[in-house]
Amino acid sequence: MEDLIKVNFEEAYPTVSARDLHGGLGIKTQFRTWFPRMCAYGFSEHEDFERLYQKCSTAGGMQTMVDYQISIDMAKHICMIQRSEKGRLYRQYFLELEKAWNSPEKVMARALQLANQQVRELSRQCSRLDGQIQQQNCQIARLRPKAVYLDQILHSPSLVLTTQIAKDYGMSAIRLNKLLCAWGVQYKCRNQWILYAPYQGQGYTCSTSVEIRRRDGTMEVKYQTEWTQKGRVFLYQLLKSKGYLPVVEQQVGIPEIGNVDLLLPLSEGTNRERRE
Repeated sequence: MEDLIKVNFEEAYPTVSARDLHGGLGIKTQFRTWFPRMCAYGFSEHEDFERLYQKCSTAGGMQTMVDYQISIDMAKHICMIQRSEKGRLYRQYFLELEKAWNSPEKVMARALQLANQQVRELSRQCSRLDGQIQQQNCQIARLRPKAVYLDQILHSPSLVLTTQIAKDYGMSAIRLNKLLCAWGVQYKCRNQWILYAPYQGQGYTCSTSVEIRRRDGTMEVKYQTEWTQKGRVFLYQLLKSKGYLPVVEQQVGIPEIGNVDLLLPLSEGTNRERRE
């Protein structure tokens, strides 16, 4: 049978235009009166038909007309209600269309189409997940040096000298002490670096005594400040806030601060570092 009416196959089930059916059946009643009368036979919107609006050119210019995409089942019932030869022809056409739609071949074709759509969607989801995984791997790679350095700190139970911490940053103890002094963390008292009041009592440092034998054989006791692991973490956070990273984290050279007089060369002697 030749095509009597345009069928829309874009949705989950085939539909036809109510206006096209109204014209094809040769209905004399105006469409706006006829369609509500058909709906009174028990058809409901969103189940049997969907309302749509379309622009049409008329003698008075462009106008918006209301149409409805109706299901094939609704179209069959409307054709049967008409009790006309055209109604019989259209109903038979819809019966054959419905039979072809439900044939095993058509059902299998729709199933394959749906499966292909699902595969494409899964592929898009996998691509998005792959991008997220790559971003996470980049973040992990950036954070790994910091984690390694802090892990080394937290797993070391002993006190450390300023010289040892300074070496982590590729600088001398003298330079690090000068920086901490400039930032208001510590000051020097009788050749020993002491923390200012806001940082005292925080468990950052310990004062230890060292016996030094003079050339004449006499012994002298000197006091030096050593950093706890808690203090070492404090220094890490402080230095990082100032733009200084340990060597293990460095991507570029160590930045300088404004007062260049505070930055002493790295080649200073180790004896001076030990005294500081």
